[in-house]
Amino acid sequence: MTGLHLNLSLMTPGHFRYAWRLPHVDPLAYLDIDHFQALARIAEDAKIDAVFLGDGPALRGEIEQAPGTGLDPLVLLGAVAAATTHLGVIITSSTTYNSPYNLARRFQSLDHVTKGRAAVNIVTTGTPAAAANFGLPAHPDKDTRYRRAHEFLDVVTRLWDGWQPGAIVADRETGRYADPALIHRLDHEGEFFSVAGPLPVRPGPQGRPVVVQAGGSEGGLALAGRFADVVFTVAQTRDKAVAFRDDIRARAAAAGRSPDDVKISLGVVVLVAATPAEARRREQELYATLPIERLTRELVHGLGLPATFGPDDPISVTDLPAAVPDGAFPAGFSASTRALIAQGPRTPRELIRRGAGGSGHRLLVGSAREVADDLRSWFEAGTADGFTIMPADTAVDLRNFAELVVPILQEYGLFQKDYDDPTLRGRLGLPAVTR
Repeated sequence: MTGLHLNLSLMTPGHFRYAWRLPHVDPLAYLDIDHFQALARIAEDAKIDAVFLGDGPALRGEIEQAPGTGLDPLVLLGAVAAATTHLGVIITSSTTYNSPYNLARRFQSLDHVTKGRAAVNIVTTGTPAAAANFGLPAHPDKDTRYRRAHEFLDVVTRLWDGWQPGAIVADRETGRYADPALIHRLDHEGEFFSVAGPLPVRPGPQGRPVVVQAGGSEGGLALAGRFADVVFTVAQTRDKAVAFRDDIRARAAAAGRSPDDVKISLGVVVLVAATPAEARRREQELYATLPIERLTRELVHGLGLPATFGPDDPISVTDLPAAVPDGAFPAGFSASTRALIAQGPRTPRELIRRGAGGSGHRLLVGSAREVADDLRSWFEAGTADGFTIMPADTAVDLRNFAELVVPILQEYGLFQKDYDDPTLRGRLGLPAVTR
């Protein structure tokens, strides 16, 4: 089996969103570019493939108790890329609240500027509050958002492919700079978009920037099978993770692609320390920051259960509604949590603890060796092609993972000791995109 890939989330203060309350954490770090560039240099020193940052185009309600996503990720990670040489940048962008031409141009430009390190994480946005920020009377329903996303990515990828090799002639003697016959208009007319094209810039070093996708609903899975290079996913159990990877690979094949042309990156919240005892001490410290009553109420609602379920009432699989109700968890998180409950009854408090305070992703706590061994066992079980590591407390766990866990994975022969390809696409084992 070939080696795994590793991405690091830069979410600050961490995936325990209330870690800002701890004495060693700067509550304003999520607005500090020096903080992010320092994290990126740690990641690059460890030969991490890429850094990632989630985002949404609206201020979320939890701002009263925890920092939001803050800075625009394209601006932020563009500055991160400028402070590094090899590290890839995965930037979240919404197909519901963007135009395909602007997104295609920005990421084609970023691929040139970073010399082949750009990736876009495509989301459809599940936050209804975003609609009012873009002049819409209401947030589009899920089916509409995914129909738009399919057309959006179809337009974006065809814009990226609009320049054929050899389009730039640059003949000083004749004064001919480009051959317009090799630069193609799009002239797209669809349900949502009318786009003439072409882009004013030829493809960058990757041919196309890497496309990452994170939706777990049927619409998201179909989008992944057709367009995604990397699928970011969630799983609390190995069986669920293996089944998801098999499903995505089958969907890629059904879309006429090689199953190996789409990689699965499994999100894992990591809390790592020098010893198991220190890791458990820090785990309790982070749990103490959580507003547990509110989080358990939100979890009960997100699973479609009546509010009569208290924090310590066991939830069995027979309690769960047959279908995920409107306003519930995103489909991927719901499926992951349901798979965990199917193994045996769990209380809301237990589920919050297993999901790192409500993130839904699996929480991995331990010494560096314990964390490395766990990731190795999940990788060798075929759960994923690699992992997106989500530090529990970014101020501590990003450095601990990079400096303590990565060397063990390298010792096992599972992770690169140096960057072996100048582009993110090449390092992820993705095919080059050429016309």
